Amino acid sequence: MIVESNVALQPFNSFGIVARAQHLARIASEADLAALRADAQWRDAPKFVLGGGSNIVLTGDVKPLVLKVEIQGLRLVEDGARAWIVEAGAGENWHDTVQWTVENGFPGLENLAMIPGTVGGAPVQNIGAYGIELQDRFESLDAIDLVTGRAFTLDAAQCAFGYRDSVFKHVATGDNDFGLAGRALITRVRFRLPKPWKAVVGYLDLERRMEETGNFTPDAKDIFDWICAIRRAKLPDWRVLGNAGSFFKNPTVTPEQCADIIARDPKIVHYPMADGSIKLAAGWLIDACGWKGKSVGNAGVYEKQALVLVNRGGREDPVTGGEVMTLAKAIQTSVYERFGIRLEPEPVVV
Repeated sequence: MIVESNVALQPFNSFGIVARAQHLARIASEADLAALRADAQWRDAPKFVLGGGSNIVLTGDVKPLVLKVEIQGLRLVEDGARAWIVEAGAGENWHDTVQWTVENGFPGLENLAMIPGTVGGAPVQNIGAYGIELQDRFESLDAIDLVTGRAFTLDAAQCAFGYRDSVFKHVATGDNDFGLAGRALITRVRFRLPKPWKAVVGYLDLERRMEETGNFTPDAKDIFDWICAIRRAKLPDWRVLGNAGSFFKNPTVTPEQCADIIARDPKIVHYPMADGSIKLAAGWLIDACGWKGKSVGNAGVYEKQALVLVNRGGREDPVTGGEVMTLAKAIQTSVYERFGIRLEPEPVVV
């Protein structure tokens, strides 16, 4: 196990923000983590787990030991009567994993295509798109406690999934709390892909694709291809224009709050939820406040989708984490002043 020093993190975050790790260790197996714990210099050192870097904003150099998760592996665990169980290493690229499942005849993740990041980051964020959330296809995961070094397994209930939320985003504050933020390193994730497979095509963009193609019985590969095309048309490629995907969560309000907003802004985009609440489109709120295409320094709001903040300086004159957060706070203030709604950022600010 080699611990590198003074490591540039610009290649390891999708925003392309310049920052450095004082120390970084690449974790390609459980044995690598065990070797770190066996070294007195690193056993009790503060640690920061880094996956694909697609959901973080770096506001400075990272002082804790960075654990760069690079655990690989894709396999079919079980081909049962009711589901396929597929396992992926936490360091696997998420989109490549989705593509592998579709191409190998294990459908169910296709609606989550083109989401940047790694497999290990998917349950942390409970990623979701086009009518599917990770929790809908989750079986279990393996992780290692960074404090004790013990391996453990969690099922869906233990992960406490919520909208872009999980137990991995919360810090334990008492004896009865089970927060795992900063404490766990996910090593492998298993997915339950139901049989018989059913297409999830309830989103307007997918309905339009069916109309355009005349294909009203798409298979998983069709949906995978459609979603790839839709996301390429709407969202910037982080390798070309640095970004962290959707920067704000879609807020939820009561029906009464929604009715009040509709009375003032009849065109607001909103979706009724199963629990009776109403989800509002954060991108629409931001656009309505006039932010689309605007910039603060090298941080900008993407012209095609107001929910995405981008790095306008590229790799040569990159945005800083401070510029990103200044822009984000200005957007939050505008939306609150106009709609009385507080937008919550999705990325982790480091």
